[in-house]
Amino acid sequence: MWISSDNEKIRYTGRIDWSVSKEPVWVFPCTSSEFKFTGKILKIHVRNKNEYWQNYLGCILDNVQSCFYIKKEGETTIEVQVPENETGVHQVLFFKRQDSCHEITILGYEIGDGEELLELPKKPERRIEVYGDSVSAGEVSEAVDFVAKEDPEHEGGYSNSYYSYGWILARKLGAQIHDIAQGGIALMDGEGWYHEPEQIGMETVWDKVHYNTRLSDMTKWDFDKYIPQVVIVAVGQNDCHPTDYMKEDYCQPKSRKWREHYMKFLTKLRGVYKYANIICCTTLLNHDGAWDDAIAQVVKNMDDEKITNYVFKRNGHGTPGHLRIPEAYEMAEELAAYIETLDVIF
Repeated sequence: MWISSDNEKIRYTGRIDWSVSKEPVWVFPCTSSEFKFTGKILKIHVRNKNEYWQNYLGCILDNVQSCFYIKKEGETTIEVQVPENETGVHQVLFFKRQDSCHEITILGYEIGDGEELLELPKKPERRIEVYGDSVSAGEVSEAVDFVAKEDPEHEGGYSNSYYSYGWILARKLGAQIHDIAQGGIALMDGEGWYHEPEQIGMETVWDKVHYNTRLSDMTKWDFDKYIPQVVIVAVGQNDCHPTDYMKEDYCQPKSRKWREHYMKFLTKLRGVYKYANIICCTTLLNHDGAWDDAIAQVVKNMDDEKITNYVFKRNGHGTPGHLRIPEAYEMAEELAAYIETLDVIF
């Protein structure tokens, strides 16, 4: 039995393009669909647009996680093996494992003839949002044999947003998540690794749905659709490329310009989220502490009691490679404890 993508019993989470009502497009990591169904058949029909790496879709069925390869271009039908259980009722979460290295359109779902979708419990009222780079996207997180080591060679298969510190944190808090994260991105246009040498930074991406112009035209996001109580800003690690100017001279014009742009970015976030707690940080990934000093200075100059700076216990020296699952849990646990100390109105 065919289930349209816009069925009201399917719960979607994430910054999604709904310009074609029955063909939602997923761009960001952690974007997901969830529903309960009866029967033994489950398929999802998708269409992919690829820029780089191999692409995979995540699936959690009755608390068991798996991933499925998606053809780089065109349509793929994913068939999920559904185990028998006593009730005949199953709950599934499909999700985007990777960032905008690809965009995926959800064409529809299939369950067995005569079966049905059931109502989900009420969705969480707690909401968080993350602005970050590859660490925030969960890139290479599943390479657990490389904890505290450089990344292995890969084609995207190790990346899993479910194990990003942000989504782990959201589960700890019982919250929804929007994860505005892109591997290689810096704060400012013209810096970082993302689409070098024509880089766009978070100052361009932050208010978009589509932002990868090699796949789609840029489109704006409607901030009224999702209002988080907690916002995490974790940028400032890719900004050292191609020049680590903050480390070289904290007071040089380039360094001052970065701090000015960081303040403007926080001001824009405060403009759309008037009451949110905004937590500024970097991560355990190795980087020079001058960037954290710059963030701390800007936060202090903002003079906003709900914009704060958090420094992890192993900040900037925990690993030379991307965070693996245990390291992401470490970050999430610290952030959860820190959020408990804040005056957050969930």
